[in-house]
Amino acid sequence: MEQFRLPKIPMPDLTLPNAVQNVLSEADERLAHRPKLRQLFRNCFPNTLETTTKRMPDSTTFVITGDIPAMWLRDSVEQVIQYVPLAKEDAELQRIIEGLIKRHMAMILIDPYANAFNETANDWHWNTTDETDMGPWVWERKFELDSICFSFRLAYTYWNETKHTAIFDTDFKRAMRATIDLWKTEQRHFEQSPYRFNRDNGIPVDSMRNKGLGMPVNYTGMIWSGFRPSDDACDFHYSIPSNMFAVVTLRQMREIAEWVFRDMAMVKELRELEQEVEHGIQLYGIVRHPEFGPIYAYETDGYGNHCLMDDAGTPGLMSIPYIGYTSNDDPIYLNTRRFALSKENPFYYEGKKAKGIGSPHTPPGYIWHMALSMQGLTAVSDEEKLAMIELLEATDADTGFMHEGFHSDDPTVFTRKWFAWSNSLFSQLVYRAMKDGLLDEK
Repeated sequence: MEQFRLPKIPMPDLTLPNAVQNVLSEADERLAHRPKLRQLFRNCFPNTLETTTKRMPDSTTFVITGDIPAMWLRDSVEQVIQYVPLAKEDAELQRIIEGLIKRHMAMILIDPYANAFNETANDWHWNTTDETDMGPWVWERKFELDSICFSFRLAYTYWNETKHTAIFDTDFKRAMRATIDLWKTEQRHFEQSPYRFNRDNGIPVDSMRNKGLGMPVNYTGMIWSGFRPSDDACDFHYSIPSNMFAVVTLRQMREIAEWVFRDMAMVKELRELEQEVEHGIQLYGIVRHPEFGPIYAYETDGYGNHCLMDDAGTPGLMSIPYIGYTSNDDPIYLNTRRFALSKENPFYYEGKKAKGIGSPHTPPGYIWHMALSMQGLTAVSDEEKLAMIELLEATDADTGFMHEGFHSDDPTVFTRKWFAWSNSLFSQLVYRAMKDGLLDEK
């Protein structure tokens, strides 16, 4: 079917907030002995603000992914999350981030099943023939459990950093209510859900099997998801990392319900839902691997079938500590990490120039820069963190930016020249290493 192709939407120039300029000045000084890394950081750290961020007349913020003129809930959060620790003393950053939180809540209320939205109600869509309940604000309506988790991750992190509570308005609480109701419904997808999705474009992973319902699942207490963070359809519709993210989100929402809204009935409801999902993860989400011992599966259907793999997207198995579910020295996580970084993972590749995790979303042999950044962010040892930074530095194809996937034999062969999320994740890794003194001249 014909895909609706749009012209690029130019984003207006946005003056970099002072706090961001200060970080760049700090990097100029501390990375002076590594000129290529310094320039990469200079390009990537402000990239979201310089190229993808737009302040709207209604005081909200719209953030495109880069080369696609739509706002993904997931991507837009990860594009700005590295700025949140800087927002405490910077009013402009506060306006940008609070505006994005406000827009997220509005979009959740418009359609909690959608993963990506338009700047206006212009009825633009990724594919004009999707069989699902589309609306004019919705760019794409693939239900991905993790999407809303990211929205609340941003709000919770911002609240903890700044102590500002203006974001917690009536719409915010209504969005919390909509999320609880959605997740309860999707605990029993086949019995209760109105959601269907079918896309007749000849790409199997772009559509839901079984007439748009997805493959059968057993009740587990976990929350059903139609698609992965890669926007590819799940094989088995209980995504373990996404349900882990939901557990973390439910805990965060519970804090907000208790300390901001003082709604103890909602606190109780959130706690019960969290416990149901957590029980499902522990009961159905752990598999004993013959080489690595007990590991977390990537997906399960609750009938005893499991998908053993990891994908470069977040949340994935590698990013379990990053999303806050457990620590990076947790024994089952460490087993899972060893599995993910081995050839037992069907999307782990080793080539002449690099080794790391890719995705079924890109061709075989392609490693994702985001996977290398996440490997560094979740590493236990400083040596592994530094090794990932060096590998990222060596595989930018001299473009000065990160990409989506690149060929493990030849980094000059890559996908997506303009992918702001990848730039931001790389920036997080470098900034943390810089603050920890790992990149200082010896």
